[in-house]
Amino acid sequence: MPWNPEVYNQFKEKRYEPFYDLISHIKAKPHMRIVDLGCGTGELTAILANKFAGSKVLGIDSSAEMLAKAPAQENISFVQRAVEEQLMIDDQWDVIAANASLQWVEDHPSLFPKIISKLRPGGQLAVQMPSQQENVLNQLLYKLVHESPYYEVLKNDIRHSPVLSLDEYTTLLYSNGASEVLVYQKVYPIIAQSADTLYDFISGSALVPYMEKLNEPIKSALVKEFKQRIARQFPSAPMVYAFKRIILVASFP
Repeated sequence: MPWNPEVYNQFKEKRYEPFYDLISHIKAKPHMRIVDLGCGTGELTAILANKFAGSKVLGIDSSAEMLAKAPAQENISFVQRAVEEQLMIDDQWDVIAANASLQWVEDHPSLFPKIISKLRPGGQLAVQMPSQQENVLNQLLYKLVHESPYYEVLKNDIRHSPVLSLDEYTTLLYSNGASEVLVYQKVYPIIAQSADTLYDFISGSALVPYMEKLNEPIKSALVKEFKQRIARQFPSAPMVYAFKRIILVASFP
């Protein structure tokens, strides 16, 4: 998947906000081993490592383009590896963090128990994901890719969001041994002056796998139509996009 760090980072301050909320719930302990699943460019991995001084942190990501931007820091290492590959390794952690990454991994009822099994006794899980099925831009895109002529090209590659409900995650965490659970949804509004700005925001994430599959002139047609639909959805400036994210934090005995 051809991730573009420059496009993704156009909105990095907005992407940082939920990360800071997420890590504020992690309890500091001495000499923690931390893994960051889907670390992207590693900028936030460095913030995580700096917040918990004395910890050793591993950042993993499947994108070579993203990892090429990763910072060099003594207590952090980075490996190009998918989340599924990481979970096959016989290793355990005091903290497993996943910031805006697990929405790309399928089958959360099976995924979360696998992740939890990689925690040491007393370990903590901290996950943040966009509420894809509730977010308007995701809804517009999902409808669009089901229409002709895009569907004929993309029908085998359309992503059905694996993100569950708050109720389902709460049950999933407790049923897999959590002793403390914090689950909530928060709106991180994006205030835009044009449809292009909102398009740019989603073009660095949910749109990426579709653009990889399309050739011209269909690719340009999709971009044009998507922008027009965003403009119809948000007909006047300032455009207030209520971008919703889920935060899940759990401790295990």
